[in-house]
Amino acid sequence: MNRLQEKYKNVVVPQMMKDFEYKSVMEVPHVEKVVINIGVGDAITNAKLLDEAVEELTAITGQAPVVTKAKKSIANFKLREGMPIGCKVTLRKEKMYEFLDKLFNISLPRVRDFRGVSDTSFDGRGNYTLGIKEQIIFPEIDFDKVDRTRGMDIVIVTSAKTNEEAKALLTQMGMPFKK
Repeated sequence: MNRLQEKYKNVVVPQMMKDFEYKSVMEVPHVEKVVINIGVGDAITNAKLLDEAVEELTAITGQAPVVTKAKKSIANFKLREGMPIGCKVTLRKEKMYEFLDKLFNISLPRVRDFRGVSDTSFDGRGNYTLGIKEQIIFPEIDFDKVDRTRGMDIVIVTSAKTNEEAKALLTQMGMPFKK
């Protein structure tokens, strides 16, 4: 069992039951999945860039990503429907906890001038979205082999009903929110 998963079971669940007065352990919110998305808009002109993004995302998550395609044609961007423009990975269970542990404790503190993540990025239904400007903060990425920095969106989907519950859950699990 993963370190973060153990922390969730032994520390977070009892604390959340006390704070929110849940009657059953099953009521306590949990992280359902983590979706990591990289949009590669330049893939329209250079398909090799998408392959590099796929490679990096595979290295970061340990899981092969799905290539996302354009839903609509946009003439101004020279974009046609069905063209590959990004990649995404959905992590669940073991790999999800492993990734979150690495994100909270290793990657986010490596961000330049890091003071904590915003606590306003909840969607009202207990899901948290985080944007990262550079993929270099992950330890799996070899700094010398990176030809261009890519950003990514990380969506943490929880079973929490409200933002307060979700924030309490993520704070207990070690998410570094701004003070």
